[in-house]
Amino acid sequence: MSERRNATRQKSFLRGCIHFNHRRTVIDCLVRDISPTGARLIFSDSVSVPDVVELFIPQKEQTLRAHVQWRRGDELGVAFAKNAKAPAPSRHADGDLAERGEKLEAEIASLKKVIKRLKADVAGSAEEAA
Repeated sequence: MSERRNATRQKSFLRGCIHFNHRRTVIDCLVRDISPTGARLIFSDSVSVPDVVELFIPQKEQTLRAHVQWRRGDELGVAFAKNAKAPAPSRHADGDLAERGEKLEAEIASLKKVIKRLKADVAGSAEEAA
């Protein structure tokens, strides 16, 4: 069988994570072979992933956009996009998350006040009945 890759892959044993679904889904993997143009990824079990993912390699502090080329049980072969560096997560999304967190904290504080007032009303009603 002839080699179809543009670059020879080097054996590796790197921890990796693939991200997809707007970075909401993360699956750990092992990067077994890697080259400047692609990699072979191994998972602990068979996985179902979309055709385009982001591969994060913590040891290299690198995130690469990858296209799935083949699937075989618990393995995937990926080719890195020409502009392989994946865009950084949107700061805007983090701002939305912070804003949602602040709103939820305010709502919790409001609910605590309501609970405190209801407890006081219940205690007052119990004293009147006695």
